[in-house]
Amino acid sequence: MSVDLSALSGCPRLLFSIPLRPVQGQRFQPTGFPGLGAATYQTTEGQSLLVESAQSMANRLEMVCWDEATQAPVSELAGLSHVTVKRQGEFFTDTMLEAHRLNSPYLLEGSDKSFLEKLKSELGVLAEGPINRRRLASVLLKYDAGSLLHGVFLAKKELAGGRLRIARALSAFIEADGVHVAASGGVKNDHVNPSGDTKKGFGNVPFARDEFTAECITLFVNLDLALLRGYGLGKDIEEMLITLALYKLAALLSRGLRMRTACDMEPKLEGPLLASRPKGFVLPALNELAVALSVAIGRCKDSMTHSTVTFDDQVKQATDSEGDEAGEEE
Repeated sequence: MSVDLSALSGCPRLLFSIPLRPVQGQRFQPTGFPGLGAATYQTTEGQSLLVESAQSMANRLEMVCWDEATQAPVSELAGLSHVTVKRQGEFFTDTMLEAHRLNSPYLLEGSDKSFLEKLKSELGVLAEGPINRRRLASVLLKYDAGSLLHGVFLAKKELAGGRLRIARALSAFIEADGVHVAASGGVKNDHVNPSGDTKKGFGNVPFARDEFTAECITLFVNLDLALLRGYGLGKDIEEMLITLALYKLAALLSRGLRMRTACDMEPKLEGPLLASRPKGFVLPALNELAVALSVAIGRCKDSMTHSTVTFDDQVKQATDSEGDEAGEEE
């Protein structure tokens, strides 16, 4: 079984603009950033708000493909290439979970250099001159096909001087327009010692809390079809990657829109989801995409492999002066 992708032929982008609403009530908690808080800004629609960033959405689109109970990809993705990292014989992490995919330090910075040597061997021809993007894409497909959608930057100098990168093909973000602050607050209660030392976690601690309401909330999705075709990997692989991207979106809409404790969203409109470009394209149902993806992966299985790397090194924590600033709030 396959899904009909003929409507996408020749289109450079597949775009969706999907209205969302809170599952309950009107308030929601947006993402927050260190030193900034909620990201509000002025647009032609008045005051707008970034509910979820492209970086966070990229990770969420990965998580719907991962089965935490089995510590493996969901069954529909069986056969898709990825790299698993083990520690003392037990599961530790996987490229599908790593923010930088194949550039994860648990693959490239440990004492086990086997995987780094594989990459050096297969990408060594790219050390000089312009980057052969087809060669790079074929190696990424072999070891971690999701990198071709998620994007990756192989920053190690041993790999073509740290010049190898793939732009993100599947991106998404959530914005809200016509927003207003819904101020509230609460108290962390200590029923044993209400007047205790709050610096050590004792005592009652009152706090303020800002949530938001919005006239409209929209999930924007962009699949760069021209980028995928530009890798020159062939029709079967292109269709597998497109089907994988559509599966991720359908799975996210079905079960992955609980961003935070106080930010649980769902599509506002019932029924089939229409693309904003090209006009008339309908997002297939999740069950149809699951079957189609399994078939598509089967057609491309000879181009992909599942690798395992060991990371038994000491896991060191950075000092205050070494650590980066905290990322956006989840």
